[in-house]
Amino acid sequence: MLGDITQKGYEKKRAKLLGPFLPQITSVVLALPDIQQQASSGPSSGEPSRDCSPASPEAPGPSSSSGGRRNRSGGTRDDRYRSDIHTEAVQAALAKHKEEKMALPMPTKRRSAFVQSPAEDCTPPDTSSASEDEGSLRRQAALSAVLAQSLQSPDYWINRSVQSSSSTSSSTSSTLSHGENKTPTSALADILASTRIGATHTHSANTHTHTQPARAWVRHTPYKRVPVNSRVSTKIQQLLNTLKRPKRPPLSDFFLDDSEEIVEVPQPDPNTPRPEGRQIIPVKGEPLGVVSNWPPALQAALARWGASQAKSPALTTLDVTGKPLYTLTYGKLWSRSLKLAYTLLNKLGTKNEPVLRPGDRVALVYPNTDPAMFWVAFYGCLLAEVIPVPIEDAGSLQIGFLLGSCGVGLALTSEICLKGLPKTPQGEIMQFKGWPRMKWVVTDTKYLTKPSKDWQPHIPTANTDTAYIEYKASKEGTVMGVAVSKIALLTHCQALTQACNYCEGETLVNVLDCKKDMGLWHGVLTSVMNRIHTITVPYAVMKACPMSWVQRVHIHKARVAVVKCRDLHWAMMAHRDQRDTNLSSIRMLIVADGANPWSVSSCDAFLNVFQSHGLKPEVICPCASSPEALTVAIRRPGARGTALPARAILSMGGLSHGVIRVNTEDKNSALTVQDVGHVMPGALMCIVKPDGPPQLCKTDEIGEIVLNSRAGGTLYYGLPGVTKNTFEVIPVNQTGAPIGDIPFTRTGLLGFVGPGSLVFVVGKNEGLLTVSGRRHNADDLVATALAVEPVKTVYRGRIAVFSVTVFYDERIVIVAEQRPDASEEDSFQWMSRVLQAIDSIHQVGLYCLALVPANTLPKTPLGGIHISETKQNFLEGNLHPCNILLCPHTCVTNLPKPRQKQPVGPASIMVGNLVAGNRMSQAAGRELGVVEEEGLVRKHQFLSEALQWRAQMSLTTSVLQGLHKRAEKITSALMERGGLNTGDNVVLLYPPGIDLIAAFYGCLYAGLIPVTVRPPHPQNLAATLPTVRMIIDVSKAACILTTQPLMRILRSREAAASVNVKTWPTIIDTDDLPRRRPPQLYKPPTAEMLAYLDFSVSTTGMLTGVKMSHSAVSTLCRSIKLQCELYSSRQIAICLDPYCGLGFVQWCLSSVYSGHQSILIPPMELELSLPLWLSTLSQYKIRDTFCSYSVMELCTKGLGTQTDSLKARGVNLSCVRSCVVIAEERPRLALTQSFSKLFKDLGLSPRAVSTAFGSRVNLAICLQGTAGPDPSTVYVDMKSLRHDRVRLVERGAPQSLPLMESGTILPGVKVIIVNPETRGPLGDSHLGEIWVQSPHSSSGYYTIYGEESLQADHFNTRLSFGEPHTLWARTGYLGFVKRTELLGSTGDRHDALFVVGQLDETLELRGLRYHPIDIETSVSRAHRSIAESAVFTWTNLLVVVAELAGSEQEALDLVPLVTNVVLEEHHLIVGVVVVVDPGVIPINSRGEKQRMHLRDSFLADQLDPIYVAYNM
Repeated sequence: MLGDITQKGYEKKRAKLLGPFLPQITSVVLALPDIQQQASSGPSSGEPSRDCSPASPEAPGPSSSSGGRRNRSGGTRDDRYRSDIHTEAVQAALAKHKEEKMALPMPTKRRSAFVQSPAEDCTPPDTSSASEDEGSLRRQAALSAVLAQSLQSPDYWINRSVQSSSSTSSSTSSTLSHGENKTPTSALADILASTRIGATHTHSANTHTHTQPARAWVRHTPYKRVPVNSRVSTKIQQLLNTLKRPKRPPLSDFFLDDSEEIVEVPQPDPNTPRPEGRQIIPVKGEPLGVVSNWPPALQAALARWGASQAKSPALTTLDVTGKPLYTLTYGKLWSRSLKLAYTLLNKLGTKNEPVLRPGDRVALVYPNTDPAMFWVAFYGCLLAEVIPVPIEDAGSLQIGFLLGSCGVGLALTSEICLKGLPKTPQGEIMQFKGWPRMKWVVTDTKYLTKPSKDWQPHIPTANTDTAYIEYKASKEGTVMGVAVSKIALLTHCQALTQACNYCEGETLVNVLDCKKDMGLWHGVLTSVMNRIHTITVPYAVMKACPMSWVQRVHIHKARVAVVKCRDLHWAMMAHRDQRDTNLSSIRMLIVADGANPWSVSSCDAFLNVFQSHGLKPEVICPCASSPEALTVAIRRPGARGTALPARAILSMGGLSHGVIRVNTEDKNSALTVQDVGHVMPGALMCIVKPDGPPQLCKTDEIGEIVLNSRAGGTLYYGLPGVTKNTFEVIPVNQTGAPIGDIPFTRTGLLGFVGPGSLVFVVGKNEGLLTVSGRRHNADDLVATALAVEPVKTVYRGRIAVFSVTVFYDERIVIVAEQRPDASEEDSFQWMSRVLQAIDSIHQVGLYCLALVPANTLPKTPLGGIHISETKQNFLEGNLHPCNILLCPHTCVTNLPKPRQKQPVGPASIMVGNLVAGNRMSQAAGRELGVVEEEGLVRKHQFLSEALQWRAQMSLTTSVLQGLHKRAEKITSALMERGGLNTGDNVVLLYPPGIDLIAAFYGCLYAGLIPVTVRPPHPQNLAATLPTVRMIIDVSKAACILTTQPLMRILRSREAAASVNVKTWPTIIDTDDLPRRRPPQLYKPPTAEMLAYLDFSVSTTGMLTGVKMSHSAVSTLCRSIKLQCELYSSRQIAICLDPYCGLGFVQWCLSSVYSGHQSILIPPMELELSLPLWLSTLSQYKIRDTFCSYSVMELCTKGLGTQTDSLKARGVNLSCVRSCVVIAEERPRLALTQSFSKLFKDLGLSPRAVSTAFGSRVNLAICLQGTAGPDPSTVYVDMKSLRHDRVRLVERGAPQSLPLMESGTILPGVKVIIVNPETRGPLGDSHLGEIWVQSPHSSSGYYTIYGEESLQADHFNTRLSFGEPHTLWARTGYLGFVKRTELLGSTGDRHDALFVVGQLDETLELRGLRYHPIDIETSVSRAHRSIAESAVFTWTNLLVVVAELAGSEQEALDLVPLVTNVVLEEHHLIVGVVVVVDPGVIPINSRGEKQRMHLRDSFLADQLDPIYVAYNM
């Protein structure tokens, strides 16, 4: 890192740099008095996408032919992209930032995933954990009050972090990531972390939750509280600190989120510079001279030289070492081209059916190292009057599009090239993806036929027919063919000859690709027109020997050289080895990419080095060209000693608004541009606005250069629509009237006309990034990024800049190749400094900065970076970065304003509903009816009596008899061993099976209260046993009933590591039971007495136990019996966990009550035999089955591809009438639809699958029965949902969310939708909390603390108006009721209940309410390798955890995609992205995500993430 440079040091350095130039060059700035001299020691990239230094492991940097100096491009003299003044500007800008430097949190990486990372990542386990009691929460709340004053102002944090941060931002974060050396910031962050958790828990305990927050871990996550000094919370605090920095004022665009749409309201900035000049007048080039002996066509010139100057050299090719390989004379070129033309026309087909006809298109596929073959093929095609289409990169999809649009069916190639093409096993050339079917013809001389004596090629006078097609890649990567007519080809050669003053017999060195652009125009066409000797230096030669072109100029006394900035740079790098080179013969050094604003640095630096070798300053001739208009402008060589043309020193701020302003104030943001000379002879040029109608610009405005000339391209071949917009542009004046009827061609170059009609180019349309209405040039951003000393971190020239559209604006992305030896810290530091530099100099925020491993960016054929493919990889998640930094917080400034909630009273809601004429949002199931038979009432009042009664009816109920007898034995055991009193709680710890059911009824017979608990997992005791212990403690169980193996586990040494095994209550194993019957069976005095406790861990991590009375149990069973028509003759299959909720009711209670036969399938059995459930349904011809989402998901993922083999085994699901998913959440529509579709082949009816809904306060509210209508689906607008409104939209509408009805409401149940804040009822189709009234609601929470207020609030609450006397229970779920057109069983219109989500789980962000599942659905769609995701908030930051199912190198690909999708679809900025292994997100037995456990594990640093990215 450079220190700050002093003013004196700066002046001294500047004077030294400018010394050599001052005598020769004076600089006039656009005829204005300010004079400033731009000097530099090297260009920034000529065109970073093409001209890259191949300084990477596979592509070693240029070296001189004398050897020993390889790979220098990585060293200190790597100046190709550098302009010293720009570098100083960047350093000055960074110096400003240094004073207010913040500690940015470094991303966390797992070491195994990225070998390059030397940073230590493992945190030592932390043993300090707070106690669970209420007191600790109060202490934390008190602590938060004390801290509140100091935490209020961001200044405090910023100051503290500045004082305590070490020399680099990343080293601070790495210090904080370990337990020692805590800085004050870190300590405070830790206190804050624990305070927040405390505060959160206290709050939730007082408002929404049902018990004190006794937390329970369910799967894979050891139960630990967040350590006080958690590394993760420290980093999050650092992130919050950086986000509290004063941001730039937000940009002018605001999106107001009204009820309908997000509306853009642009506010014009009064300080924006505006053009003030007059309207530009078209600029005319000099007239084309009349030459008496000018040939009528290019072929005629070749024929002339082939006959009269046969021995004259036309082309010299070099071998890889830079030595001449062979020379093609004009005689040979003519004779071989003639042979090829004859062969093409006469020898490929038959006389009656020739393969080629004049005007057909032919692809030319030749490597750059074989220019002679290419020349022969090109001229052979011209002589045969077929149209050559030179292409690069055989096999690319985009080239296939070009060949298709040009209708190419034949390809010419060399024998060597053909051998290198991929073949099928039969030896035929592969059919490339996206290519038309091709016939390949080899053009080596031995395969050509000598024409018969009477055959002469037809050489017509040049006309408007197409002569050749040149390919052009668009910004999006599409390749199109620009057709050049015969007359344009001839005129272009004439214009170049006149502008460059070419003479017959000169020598020209061509370093460019001879198949397109300047390399083709100068090195193949104009050179033949003027009998010039061309020496061609291919890219491969340049790589091996970068001085080769300079040596060729010296040896051959060449007069002209055509090069790019890259070649100037490489020659400069290697020049020390060549003392004797002399460049005095050059009269014109054409710089092909001189239109790039950064080329001025290369030209100056090259002149600086080679002036002592005879190079004259006036011979450097930058030029501008475009594939559509061919050569646009070129600087003519000046007379000896004349002053060089002006340089323009422009303000980058002005340029971003499209206005030319001379930079006077801030030298940091200046751009120095050199002219590209005058417009071509015979051409007319205008500058028009790049967007919208082609309106003429003002004189001080930047616009697109458009050209009218006979020497330009005529159309995009085969693409008439695109052609019109490019080749037939008629400029209009300020009033919109056309200035004439001459069509102009868009060049894609952005620039202006300076004094003396000199043309200046400041960028290209394809490199233009328009962010919030301001235009930035990709090349300028590259130059700034590379001025931040990248030597240690990234490769110069291997850098791509592009923009992606995210949330209604363009966002800038920079991708660079990282050196293998760069440390994690260096890279992160470089990235954060690039952010600061670009922010200071260009006043634009970077969205994403990614570093990829060396040599992994897609290359163009000549070694440049393929920008569009890089962008494609970025958007598809195929980039595989090794470091990434996203800055959405700083650069996304057009988010909708946060919503301010207006307080609404209950009365106004009531009046609103009445005025709107809405019916109240309520619904009810059918009546339960009165049971008339006295015997039945008595029999079914208690479930224990129902079992005894069914056991006595012993004809067919042998199973129930056995169950009754076993229950009696358990009762005896309890009475003998337990020392228990009536009403004591007993924990039942059994695997799913008949023992569990027997133990349950045994407890009822003994007058005890059973509590069913899932047994701990023997392989994962550390994670599962604490939950068991907690339920035992919370329920104050007097005794544990279990099996012998589980009893051994409870007392084992492994268990002792997790819990205190010495304090278990009495444990009774029921494997060896006494044979005695109990003396009497207990009968409760009233039906309102407690029957059992139902404990469950909610998705928010709360452990809640609810009390179920005997009357609630029998009413619930009766309600289910009526809804599902469960009679004693019926068989149902149950694949559910039997420990809580409706799963327990179906497993243990319902069949005893109704007398039907239940086939019980424990879900864990499916892990051993996946098809078990489906084959059982088929075997027993089951009509009704119940399952959970986790079972359905297991079958969908595991058996979805095996339907054919299941069918072959005879599995048939056509018998299934209803398959009900038991859940306490919004129906998972995507999963149920996938299940229905996948198993449709096995006969499953699409109408069979439905869902149920229950909650803690009422275990069964909805259940799709047999009589009701099919569940309906509606589409709601997600934006409205966030505002707690329901707006129904059509299917497929943008931002629509499909919701499925949660099943028919059970008999005896009433629901009403209530505003959770005002507690007033809502109207139909309004979103609110679902309240329920039913005889089978739970009677209350079972809590240690006996919180009466919670009981009253959740179980016995009243509406604030409407029916104030009715008691309701609050489910804690948001939903709405909608009256449908369907008829219910009673003949009335059916009211459907739609569940949207749990109130406790919703995320309040930006004043809006978000449901985690919606964000998770978007995240899971973002990348193919995301297996599962979960979101939660922490200190107002949105944290996304994604499980990565692919390889670990894809981990960093997820970060931008996840950020993009959440921003696009939910208008939220993700704060932290955590990438973890599959299975890390904890899930409870119902398949619901435990997001709060996940949050605690993340903050306690227990997730072992693959990667954690902190978005800036």
